[in-house]
Amino acid sequence: MNLEAEVEAIKDRNRRVEADKAWETSGVRRVFIALLTYALIVLFFLTAGFPRPFLSALVPATGFVLSTLSLSLVKRYWIRRFLRGHARI
Repeated sequence: MNLEAEVEAIKDRNRRVEADKAWETSGVRRVFIALLTYALIVLFFLTAGFPRPFLSALVPATGFVLSTLSLSLVKRYWIRRFLRGHARI
């Protein structure tokens, strides 16, 4: 493989990695998982005969959304601390 082909292969890989990272933090992904969580919990609650399954299923779905929002703040803090610690090596 020549140098130009290798560089293009690296660029293609970087584009795929960037797209994957963008998907992991996208609002579309969060909403989709929250809706899927809500639907599955509603089905479970209906099957189990729990009272008010549609209202009760909001709790885990909302918990998921809140955890993804708060984790990004914790992640940024952790990365800053991690990079600071490795700068001293």
